[in-house]
Amino acid sequence: MKKYTLIGPFKQILTMAGLPLKGALSDEQLPIVENGGIIMVDEKIHAIGTYPQIQAEANGLNAENIHIKTNMVCLPGLIDAHTHICFGGSRAKDYAHRNSGKTYLEIAKAGGGIWNTVTETRKATTSSLIEGVKTRADRHLAHGVTTIEVKSGYGLSVQEELKMLRAIALANEQCQSDLIPTCLAAHMVPKDYKGGPDDYLLEISTSIFPILKKEQLAKRIDAFVEEGAFSPASIAAYFDKAKAMGFDITVHADQFSTGGSGVAVKYKAVSADHLEASSKKEIQLLAKSNVVATALPGASMGLGCNYAPARRLLDAGAALAIASDWNPGSAPMGNLLLQAAVLGAFEKLTNIEVLAGITYRAAAALNLQDRGTLKTGLLADFTAFPTNDYQEILYQQGMMPPSLVCKKGKLVVTI
Repeated sequence: MKKYTLIGPFKQILTMAGLPLKGALSDEQLPIVENGGIIMVDEKIHAIGTYPQIQAEANGLNAENIHIKTNMVCLPGLIDAHTHICFGGSRAKDYAHRNSGKTYLEIAKAGGGIWNTVTETRKATTSSLIEGVKTRADRHLAHGVTTIEVKSGYGLSVQEELKMLRAIALANEQCQSDLIPTCLAAHMVPKDYKGGPDDYLLEISTSIFPILKKEQLAKRIDAFVEEGAFSPASIAAYFDKAKAMGFDITVHADQFSTGGSGVAVKYKAVSADHLEASSKKEIQLLAKSNVVATALPGASMGLGCNYAPARRLLDAGAALAIASDWNPGSAPMGNLLLQAAVLGAFEKLTNIEVLAGITYRAAAALNLQDRGTLKTGLLADFTAFPTNDYQEILYQQGMMPPSLVCKKGKLVVTI
């Protein structure tokens, strides 16, 4: 038997529905339902409208009523489309070394960087990895993030990458948020590997890809296309195989040097992430494609480097998502809303462009069609902030936690 629930009235509901996937947005385009309510049926949205209208419909459905007594602004559950929250250890020393003047690549060559986390993650038990993911996912949920992409990439062997992906799958069963797993076995060539990049990628694709399919551990394949990791030429056969097996492709692209965004466009990737080094050529290439450009301001803040050219990407006509890149090295903070607000200030993004980047455009970066906007038939994932004006949410730069978070029709956070 279907269960109907009415929740409201909200001072404002930002549905984010009907907006374009690509290009610049003005705040005047923002669809707002004033004094609105939402009727949920089980895990999905049944109807949205003004509260008197929706209340009359709810009465006819014998719906349970959750009455909102304080000022709240409701918007879709936030989506973090790029994280590395499954890991062991800490990289606090790396942070100190960077601030003393050493570069990311210098730290990596000296034994820090990704390899340090690989060493600690390999030492970690599956249960400790699960607990780490759950703790970070729960913190994200308390901040209104209801869907979280989670990468492997700190195992860098067949056995250890599978350990990470199985830990992510088990954590997903225990989390109230949705975890979207991505295989990032092509993060770098492990230092203890005997062969070269081509040998490593062949072993990974031959050994891991079939298991990902069989155990349904991931539908997404990622690679770090960058100096010191994998070149556009070396990653080609790997992505060819991934595409042939039906995996979605995403690329760590143009972080320190260009080349990755071209790979993303060539392979019709769902997203190209980072893009701090992207020039006019790469911006135009992405804008003419269907690849979602994902900015990662947390990495820019953690490394003290330029932000992705978000304004130029939008003005060129690209789809822009914004994600946290939460990881133990370059982006340890993990506060998506704070980072998105700061990116907006530095890149001169409108409020709607920022909110689109962490809702429906982030959903597109994960190839998810069932969330990111609030409309009939989609998941009842939403978050509500204690204000009567949506502009306060970004104005407070992440310091206004939500009063209410709903995940698949259930209130999972209430304050």
